[in-house]
Amino acid sequence: MPLELTPEQKEIVRSVREFVDRDVLPNVAKFDRADEFPQEMFEQMRALGLFGITIPEEYGGLSLDILTYVLVVAELSRGWISLSGIINTHFMAAWMVQNYGTQQQKRELLPLMATGDLRSAYSMTEPNAGSDVQAIKTRANRTSDGWRINGQKMWSTNGLRAGMIMLLAVTDPSASPRHKGMTAFIIRKTPGVNEQPGLKIPPNLKKLGYKGVETTELIFDDFDAPAESVLGGEAGIGQGFKYFMAAVELGRVNVAARALGVARCAFDAAITYAQQRQAFGKHISQHQAIQLKIAQMGTQIRAAELLIHDAAVRKSSGERADLEAGMAKYFATEAAQSCAIEAMRIHGGYGYSQEFIVERLYRDAPLLILGEGTNEIQQLLIARRLLELNAI
Repeated sequence: MPLELTPEQKEIVRSVREFVDRDVLPNVAKFDRADEFPQEMFEQMRALGLFGITIPEEYGGLSLDILTYVLVVAELSRGWISLSGIINTHFMAAWMVQNYGTQQQKRELLPLMATGDLRSAYSMTEPNAGSDVQAIKTRANRTSDGWRINGQKMWSTNGLRAGMIMLLAVTDPSASPRHKGMTAFIIRKTPGVNEQPGLKIPPNLKKLGYKGVETTELIFDDFDAPAESVLGGEAGIGQGFKYFMAAVELGRVNVAARALGVARCAFDAAITYAQQRQAFGKHISQHQAIQLKIAQMGTQIRAAELLIHDAAVRKSSGERADLEAGMAKYFATEAAQSCAIEAMRIHGGYGYSQEFIVERLYRDAPLLILGEGTNEIQQLLIARRLLELNAI
């Protein structure tokens, strides 16, 4: 690892690595193929304290920094990106409560979130509003005792099993600019129930990869939320876009770490296979064409590590990190895609078989290019920030 880690960081990363090697990698194929939620793995993640990794000790968490979380996410994703998906939306929501919530919200929510007894989804995207967040249409209107919410959300990871949703909705459609009329809401619901008053959760969306963790729509139809559901209380009204964008910046570092895990897994599979498979009288690792691929994969992984660690440390310090997070997300996810396809090429025909791990990596990697803002959007954000920093 390029950074010197504390004994505590080393210990938690070691524990997660052992969990992945012992319990995840030998079993992931059956959960992936069945698109089944890994309940036992989830319970083990709870036992390791991963749901409260960055939550302060006073609320029952481990009080570790974002870098430690990133290291853990990379290890989980080396086993299966769906495991990191189970905690990612939860982590982002907990971070928002910790940084923007009222004291009452922190006291009520963070202890439950730290143990995983309360899990959170994170809901911003809509059918016609992905990268263009200001185009969302979900409305929250004041009532005599709270808010009434109507609208449709898409691609909500953990949307069914979570007991809480961090939701972005429009509270002032006349606001200019539009983002000043958006508010973040803490929605409490019954976990695992498809229909409850004002909220319907249709069957899971079918996906190419990223199996085992549910991805859902959320349909709000006169859903009543209490006044205290506004993140940050009355002072939080109209601040939702800012809160969500800060969390998305964090989420981009997370996605980059997930990509790093996928790339490492692809590299491990490829370099092992290359030293076992023989062709033309020698191991294929001795052929220059394969060595070129191994060199490219290893270099991409190393560069991704450095970008990700830089972004995580900068975000932890409280400094502006949109450039670093965007660069890490863009580079690492492209590296994961590249490593997955190169690992498949090194495996040849076997790489297309479900008997080998690389076909799953090939299906999982594209998600990361799209999640938390497409890589096309990342490049635009990177360029704008670079122009700002280098203006003449």
